[in-house]
Amino acid sequence: MSTELELPFRLDTQLTEVMRLRVQSLQQRGQKRQEGERLLQANEAVYRLDFSKQSLRFSHWTVRLAQAGRLTITATSQLWTPDLTNLMTRQLLEPAGVFWRAAGYASDAPVQCYEADVDEFGERIAELAKVRKVMYFLFAFEEGCSPEAVDGSITFTVES
Repeated sequence: MSTELELPFRLDTQLTEVMRLRVQSLQQRGQKRQEGERLLQANEAVYRLDFSKQSLRFSHWTVRLAQAGRLTITATSQLWTPDLTNLMTRQLLEPAGVFWRAAGYASDAPVQCYEADVDEFGERIAELAKVRKVMYFLFAFEEGCSPEAVDGSITFTVES
């Protein structure tokens, strides 16, 4: 018998702050980013998923947007040690998960997404979970979306 495991995305405030400090440091010194380096934008934050089990099969996403806006979730492929390495563009996985709620829709209406992309994205996360205890994600908040208005998780089926 298979069991389901819902893993919530959790804001990593410390890692987000480290990435913001990197941007500030470069600006204050008048320096440019390294070639291929991916700097955190003002509308982005770092979230994480902690895997308590490794043998998972993607089931579905649960994303709630309390207001109109767009959320783009991009996964990183590395085991991140931001104190030692900078985030490089090549470490960002495709496809990204894009979720949105259009203005005028009821707050209980389902959030829209590019279903094929988010399904493929979920399956890639399940594959990476086989060798990871944690994964990091960039959440980009656009078109009126904000961290306070977002709640998200991924549900997996635990393979026995």
